[in-house]
Amino acid sequence: MAPSIQELGLDQLAVEDRLAVAEALWESVAREIECEPVPPVQRTELERRLADSIARPEAVTPWEVIKARALARARK
Repeated sequence: MAPSIQELGLDQLAVEDRLAVAEALWESVAREIECEPVPPVQRTELERRLADSIARPEAVTPWEVIKARALARARK
């Protein structure tokens, strides 16, 4: 079983630091799986989403905007 955030002491970090740790973990996982092939079902869904974002660019929110909103909420 994976250790909890309490066992690792991560719950003691400030919110911004926890977000930074979460982002670093996500990036480390992404690097490891980058070379693995994408399953056909997932590829189909990704292609569908890409086509939708191209067809409706106004419906797409850039990552920077989402991240800024999340950080602003975390600071409250």
